[in-house]
Amino acid sequence: MGIRSLTRTEAERRSALITVERYDVDIDLTALPGRPEIRCVSTVAFGCAEPGAESFADCAAEVRSATLNGAPLTPTDDGRIPLPGLAAHNVLRVESVQADTTVSPGVHKAVDPADGEVYVWTSFEPDEARFVWACFDQPDLKAPHAFTVTAPAAWTVLSNSGGPRVEEQGAARRWSFPDTPPLSVYNTVVNAGPFHEIRREADGHDLGIFARRSLAEVLERDADEIFTLTRQGLAFYAEAFAMPFPQRKYDQVFMPEFGGAMENYGCVTWSDMFLRRATPTPAERELLAVVLLHEMAHMWFGNIVTMRWWDDLWLNEAFAEFACHWAAEGATRYTDAWAGHLAGDKLKAYLSDQGPVSHPIHQPIHDVAQAASIFDNITYPKGASVLQQLMTYVGEDRFRTGMAAYFARHAWGTTTLQDLIDALAEASGRDLAGWRKAWLETAGTDRFTLEHDGETVTLVADGTPRPQVLAVGAYERDGDALERTALVRVEVTEDRTPVTGLPATSDLLLINDDDLTFATSRPDPATRDALFRAAAQLPTAISRGAAAATVWDMLTAGEATAAEAGRCLTAVLAAETSDAVIEPFLALVLNIAELWAPDADRPALTEAAAKACRQLADDPGRRQVALRGLARTATGAEDLAWLQDQAGDDIDLRWRALVREAELGADVTAASAALLARDPDPDAWVRALTVRAATPDPAAKAEVWQRLIVDRTVPVQSVRAVADAFWRPGQDALLAPYAERYLAEIPQLDQGGMIPAMVYTSALFPPYAVDSAYIEKARQAAQDAAPVVRNSLLERADAVRRMLHARAVND
Repeated sequence: MGIRSLTRTEAERRSALITVERYDVDIDLTALPGRPEIRCVSTVAFGCAEPGAESFADCAAEVRSATLNGAPLTPTDDGRIPLPGLAAHNVLRVESVQADTTVSPGVHKAVDPADGEVYVWTSFEPDEARFVWACFDQPDLKAPHAFTVTAPAAWTVLSNSGGPRVEEQGAARRWSFPDTPPLSVYNTVVNAGPFHEIRREADGHDLGIFARRSLAEVLERDADEIFTLTRQGLAFYAEAFAMPFPQRKYDQVFMPEFGGAMENYGCVTWSDMFLRRATPTPAERELLAVVLLHEMAHMWFGNIVTMRWWDDLWLNEAFAEFACHWAAEGATRYTDAWAGHLAGDKLKAYLSDQGPVSHPIHQPIHDVAQAASIFDNITYPKGASVLQQLMTYVGEDRFRTGMAAYFARHAWGTTTLQDLIDALAEASGRDLAGWRKAWLETAGTDRFTLEHDGETVTLVADGTPRPQVLAVGAYERDGDALERTALVRVEVTEDRTPVTGLPATSDLLLINDDDLTFATSRPDPATRDALFRAAAQLPTAISRGAAAATVWDMLTAGEATAAEAGRCLTAVLAAETSDAVIEPFLALVLNIAELWAPDADRPALTEAAAKACRQLADDPGRRQVALRGLARTATGAEDLAWLQDQAGDDIDLRWRALVREAELGADVTAASAALLARDPDPDAWVRALTVRAATPDPAAKAEVWQRLIVDRTVPVQSVRAVADAFWRPGQDALLAPYAERYLAEIPQLDQGGMIPAMVYTSALFPPYAVDSAYIEKARQAAQDAAPVVRNSLLERADAVRRMLHARAVND
């Protein structure tokens, strides 16, 4: 039958019937150093509103024994344990074993290649706790959890609550953790291994950070930054939400072979790829900051107050993504965080929202499998931008008041979207029903233009716009630069909105200046070329970003050529003054040359990007970023020799140069082996594999494909980098067979859970050696795939379709 996905109807019925009193979960990790299994005994005390009724518990691990009120139970083969004849008060006890800790969802065993040490982590969103122990795996059945974990004596065990009692048991130790507050099962965690640990006190909180021992030096390097950001974030949210984080302990655990980061209450799990082996660049430091603040925002929005069902999943994730940029600009040194958001993830959201997977932010979710498919660019960056617009629409002070009331009213409970809307409407005095319907229940992206009639300027929407507040900036030329002379905020309620207060004449009018809303814009035909020329001359990162967003959207829509967009964004890159957006803009420029440009235009765009990188390299603060860009744009032996000379002791840059050298056909086998021998990174073997992936050689491609997608030996957080090196322009004859093999892999791409499914589906989709007929074949093949695979594939296929169109259009 297969493991069933919980439906909304089933969840509502179970929630009406059952009240969970507590979980006591006993976990045995002592087998893990030598064997794969994790053993659990889950004891669940719960009440039933209708004695005599029946229900079910979730357990997709192997059930060794199960009893309800002492009577034996028989599990089914669909991941459920039927619970017949419930009493008013019940005790469910289930012994289970999960023997697949390699690709099973929920729990993972990682072996550090540096020293052979074993680490284990759990991660349960949206419904993967059931793969580890028996539970009621739905978000609205919150309850205290008490974890008791037996682990090898050399290990440290971490969970949501602090202050465990630790008992010696010969070669093992038993960790008994105090009860958590009422939590959804997906917000619980157990992480274990022989960690390197650092602790600090900050404003009454006991802060801990952990990593595998082989990364101790890197963790020590970044400790001050992590602790500073943690202190700043806890203080910001405590004030903004009028509720301090209620637990003294706050741990952050950097784990191998983990994808992204997860907001477990009081114990956030991170991929240890965030501990950069090379000195982090400004954008990498900012990414760490916003991810840290994103997961921290979930302590309030997701843990303390939890969405009742996954139709409000968007709200959970979008709020955290909004809040992390809000907090970064308000409380940390990353004061251009919103500009970084615009130059990076928001551009992805514009593309997704105008493609085949566009969907309303809030939509009915039939089952959890469908929920897993919308951890996407609509939920995250579009959702964050929409909430930024909501704060603009009601005013920040009133937004804070409404959020404080929301948390005070619903702490430790569950809510719906309407609960949040009600709190903000009450605080702002605005009727938000129309705003909710237009922004949250309607798919798509607004588009605006400006219409001039003498001195009258009108903002014109393409279709019926959403209610929103946006700004129009007026700029006058001052030598080679533009200076803003006015910024007019406009509240849009109709398709035509007069813009009053602008100067009588301006050299440039910029729609959505300050990036206050989620909407695209277009220059009128008379000012189109002027916008492309003027983008680099605008005075701030956010104004340049707004102009660049228009240019990028025109490229993806087929309204600008790759050469036009490449020239414009290369000029922006050369003029940029904000560290937050140098790397996102450089990535756009390089992607235009590699992925969007026709073959005839690629050399010139690549050389222009290389020239911009060489100029940036003269600035010591940008030298590292610029040299990384050069590693992607070097065109021959002379460039590569110069780059290797510039690299000095920078092992990271040497790996990047080797990838490019291998792509260009050089035999770098000996150089790669020598660099691998001297690289202290425990995951340096992945860098060597990335070099191999770029090599235009049939044996190399076959080896990498086998390790990447068949054997799945590459950690999920490294899959994209290896795949990017595998799929290179100019290697179509070598790559064509793997485009077909990708189609054959589609039915298996969902193995390992939600995050691996998304990563493998998107990263391995071929951007080269395909045509429009292939795109259609992929779309058809996706129809029978798991929802998360289907949506990820359709989104990527649409982006590649647009790339193919751009490659067919010469400047």
